[in-house]
Amino acid sequence: MINLRITLLFLILVAPASSYADGNPVDKVYAPYVQPLEHEIEWRMTDSDGKQVQRLGIGKSLSDRLFIEGYLIGEDNQNNDLRLQAFEIEALWQLTEQGEYSIDWGLITELERQRDDNNWEVSAGLIGLKEWGRWVATTNLWLKYEWGQTQESEFETALSLQTRYRLSRYFEPAMEFYAGEDTRALGPVFLGDISISPGKKLHWEVGVLTGLSSKTADTNWRALLEYEF
Repeated sequence: MINLRITLLFLILVAPASSYADGNPVDKVYAPYVQPLEHEIEWRMTDSDGKQVQRLGIGKSLSDRLFIEGYLIGEDNQNNDLRLQAFEIEALWQLTEQGEYSIDWGLITELERQRDDNNWEVSAGLIGLKEWGRWVATTNLWLKYEWGQTQESEFETALSLQTRYRLSRYFEPAMEFYAGEDTRALGPVFLGDISISPGKKLHWEVGVLTGLSSKTADTNWRALLEYEF
């Protein structure tokens, strides 16, 4: 009940604010946890009606509460010429111990710089996760600020929601919802873990989300691979 009230509050906050947000928030729903001594290589892809964005990241945990990751971001605007567009640094803080409270909390911050233009974006996201038996609900609420040489200085907000069922460690079905200025998208996502050796695993996610508004791309694909070691 508490998590439902928080989710509804997030929706109320985001709905009026999204009139000045831009971009496509369909990407990834973050969990609030940090694993000590973990290293990670990550690849992510989103495709919205042919406009494709790919990210390649390398990260590591600096403590049992802090994880840092750097990304190269490429875009392909339907011309089959994927091009490096931006660089990003990301920090995830685990704010509470797992199970310490009824909701587990985390905070994520990001700093992105465009490669060709002197444009910047700084973001902060509040992460909340609640478990009911095999069910897990996760909320990401974002506040972003853009500025630079070729873009107006403005604030943005975005919302990501995921509800998944822990069928097994190898396969978990989920539903996700994303909201932004030009985006309202909902659809199924499937994820799981593949053990490679002790302390090493491959995490995968794939999903397709349908646009719920006239400004949203009809079909939004997303995929993710993480090698954790």
